[in-house]
Amino acid sequence: MLRIGIIGAGHLGKIHLKLLLQLKDKFEVIGFYDTDKENAKIVNRSFRVKSFKSIELLIKEVDVIDIVSPTISHFDCASLAIRSNKHVFIEKPLAQSLSEAENLMKLSREAGVKVQVGHVERFNSAFLSAQPFIKQPLFIESHRLAEFNTRGTDVPVVLDLMIHDIDIILKLVNSSIKNVQASGVSILSDTPDIANARIEFNNGCVCNLTASRMSLKNMRKSRIFQNNAYISIDYLKKKTEIIKLRNIKPSEEIDPLAIVIDQGKGKRKKQIYFENPKTEENNAIKDEFISFANAINEDIEPEVSITDGLRALELAEVILEKMKLNNQMNVV
Repeated sequence: MLRIGIIGAGHLGKIHLKLLLQLKDKFEVIGFYDTDKENAKIVNRSFRVKSFKSIELLIKEVDVIDIVSPTISHFDCASLAIRSNKHVFIEKPLAQSLSEAENLMKLSREAGVKVQVGHVERFNSAFLSAQPFIKQPLFIESHRLAEFNTRGTDVPVVLDLMIHDIDIILKLVNSSIKNVQASGVSILSDTPDIANARIEFNNGCVCNLTASRMSLKNMRKSRIFQNNAYISIDYLKKKTEIIKLRNIKPSEEIDPLAIVIDQGKGKRKKQIYFENPKTEENNAIKDEFISFANAINEDIEPEVSITDGLRALELAEVILEKMKLNNQMNVV
């Protein structure tokens, strides 16, 4: 059993703590550290888990550190844990900057510890049910919209919300990036609250990502188009829909109720049919913790590795730079 400690007991930190306490066959929760002393007292009473006075004292007592603190502190917390030869689970984004992320990768390789990044949508049941059907996407459109909340506004919406979809497209598209275009605006916070990015890959795939934390409703959807298929993933409702096309043979008898596309003279007719893969009920956060425990115990690469986290942050930084340049041109 792995002894684990949590850094950061805010909204998400409390969720992590609650779920880790349920995974008694995988983890033993030793305690937590939070900079807010009043909050630490409340969490200590509510969860009956020890509150440590410093990160250093917590790190000494555990095998694994779970970092759920603000992004600005990720590097300091993770580097301290890694240098102490502790495995690290770190919430997305991996770090505040690409240079910090690269440094963390170097430190983790030198220490020989496991690092998993909390790109939780990889464990979403809708995404898992869709994955077997996704083959060489040609176009991906993603919308991630959220009602305004002060949590996460310490970073641009690209690092707060869009980073999830950035990780997903990098998982699905097996190609290097050819071109990136992006724009974004700040509405209430000091950093962009709404952003759109168009990513073109060298294999021809194009991805259009939109993220907003100024929406009247929540939405987390991806639409994937590929040869003879359309795949819709609703991460929020945990629902997957697949529409496929198949060629109808010239001599084939067609069901009168079938939906058929007639492409004209000299071209084969195509039948449209639907599939609704079953999505298993799961808790994605709990599953990512189980996956990380297995990676440590079996000495294998984590499902969402530090390399994955670095790649997502690398593309996020390109998007942010393109947004900055675009805004400067508009001002001029």
